[in-house]
Amino acid sequence: MTQVDHTRMANAIRGLAMDAVEKAKSGHPGLPMGTADIATVLFTQFLKFDAAAPTWPDRDRFVLSAGHGSMLLYALLYLTGNKDMTLDQIRNFRQLGSKTPGHPENFETSGVETTTGPLGQGIATSIGMALAEKMLAAEFGKKVVSHHTYVLASDGDLMEGVSQEAIAMAGHWKLNKLIVLYDNNGISIDGPTSLADSVDQVKRFKSAGWAAELIDGQDPKAIAAAIARAQKSNKPSLISCKTTIGYGAPTRAGTAKAHGEALGADELKGAKEKLGISLDAFSVPDDVLKAWRAAGSRGAAAREEWESVFAELGPRKRAEFERRMRHERPAALSKALRAHKKTLLESPLNVATRKSSEAAIEAIAAAMPMEFLAGSADLTGSNNNKAKSAVAFSAKAPKGRFIHYGIREHGMAAAMNGIFLHGGFAPNGATFLVFTDYARPAMRIAALMGAGVVYVMTHDSIGLGEDGPTHQPVEHLAALRAIPNMRVFRPCDAVEVAECWELALNRVDGPTVLALTRQNLPQLRTNAPNDNPCAHGAYELVAAQGNAKVSLFASGSEVEIAVAAQKQLSERGIPSRVVSVPSLELLLAQPADRKAAIIGDAPIKIAIEAAVRWGWDAVIGQDGEFIGMHGFGASAPAKDLFKHFGITAEAAVNAVLKRV
Repeated sequence: MTQVDHTRMANAIRGLAMDAVEKAKSGHPGLPMGTADIATVLFTQFLKFDAAAPTWPDRDRFVLSAGHGSMLLYALLYLTGNKDMTLDQIRNFRQLGSKTPGHPENFETSGVETTTGPLGQGIATSIGMALAEKMLAAEFGKKVVSHHTYVLASDGDLMEGVSQEAIAMAGHWKLNKLIVLYDNNGISIDGPTSLADSVDQVKRFKSAGWAAELIDGQDPKAIAAAIARAQKSNKPSLISCKTTIGYGAPTRAGTAKAHGEALGADELKGAKEKLGISLDAFSVPDDVLKAWRAAGSRGAAAREEWESVFAELGPRKRAEFERRMRHERPAALSKALRAHKKTLLESPLNVATRKSSEAAIEAIAAAMPMEFLAGSADLTGSNNNKAKSAVAFSAKAPKGRFIHYGIREHGMAAAMNGIFLHGGFAPNGATFLVFTDYARPAMRIAALMGAGVVYVMTHDSIGLGEDGPTHQPVEHLAALRAIPNMRVFRPCDAVEVAECWELALNRVDGPTVLALTRQNLPQLRTNAPNDNPCAHGAYELVAAQGNAKVSLFASGSEVEIAVAAQKQLSERGIPSRVVSVPSLELLLAQPADRKAAIIGDAPIKIAIEAAVRWGWDAVIGQDGEFIGMHGFGASAPAKDLFKHFGITAEAAVNAVLKRV
């Protein structure tokens, strides 16, 4: 391309972005205007993609980590010919029901690789994408898997703490097909970034094991040369692109006023005149659009060549790749877990649910050894989610299927999102339940996107004992249950653990938390029907002798307490039933008739859970009795703590006796 050609193509992005934000009277024109040159070079010269096949497995991934600049991405999708991104969608930017929401949403818009907006999430998610590419390439070969992950990141992305977790992992793992283009415009909402930041990002990234350089982000030749160098690097690459936010705006360019609001009629007119863009709104010259559409179809030949190579794979390997990219579980999984549950019924396992989870993982890993991808945030020996057969992943061992994330809970959760979105793996990551506080932003994004990841969260209550209230979760179950589309399981024994693992792995439209104990628990279940009882969120574990006067509801380690209370009540001639509730929110989501049948009509309803009451009133009513936590825990052995806080069978019995 000549300089003129490039400029006119870049200006098409700027024009669409300015017009869309102006029409919506809402949005962020500054980033698209400032980074249009970067995007034009990347999409016309380097990015391997086919606009007609946006989900082609071996495409390059492009992540707009600076999600507030979403009009950059929407303009690119329209210009390159993505069939779902029409000019009408651009005109309806930020309007209800459009495919152009304020921040990119992969579940709404074809061609968007991941949902971004909360700063730092995009760059951290991209680590998982690059990691998945490296692993799949090692397994299936570079003729089948060989693509780059490109990220456009902002100052804000690199200020967020999760970015440090992400870049440290990427550098350590030598994810050399990860290239981050940093929009170094020196401006944030409050004004110059110098108000709050003086980090030399090039030095920072180099210290984390990256190749990094500073270039002129408005010079297309410099951009192209830097990307070409990055593609040849044996390290992940940062290209710090010095840009002008709101490039072309006569009075707002280079200022915070260009960041997050419409330019206004006069500034818009002045910018278009300065840049040589038609004053007609949403206008793209025919020859410019034709050139962009040619860029969008440029990758068709590469896709067709890949399809030919892929077709030459053996049928078994080809079917395996396609199945895994669809997130479809192998038939061997259900067979393995059935056999595991049969073994449990024959030889009960009276251990902590983190240990019974470890036993379930052995069965799972044998059934899906290459796609079951576990990891831990430096608590492997406590979380118990590493299969005996699993080899640790490293830069030199890309076929390893256990990831040591280090003490990086947030980075781990975000990387898992990227792994899932890339396809090919069933990721799970582990830490203590209390440390979901560190991972929460990425967990929320997983729920929003519908990412089928699994969080193995052990040490789930005051039952962890002596580590005390800093490590004892009390509000965390309620907080996680409050996240839409987040499924929380708290199994009571080894059989429920196996059932919950099966449900978690087969759930590919949203994330699942497995909350597991440190302390040993008895195996209470004596059967394992094909109709998984945990699938309804709750079920009657122990029936009453006669018409129940009391329903005892409990989850996890407190089901044992409910069973003991039921026995004592029975001895007193008070018929009661025990309902195990491995997933409170799943119970509440059941059809009304099923939910009513599970909850029952006993006049006295008691819930027992070593956590706060929030959420349980939907089951027991506001007048129901709750045996649980009402504040933070304490440091002591677990048995002493349950007695101290009144979470005992005797407390449940006394609550009943007051009501009888």
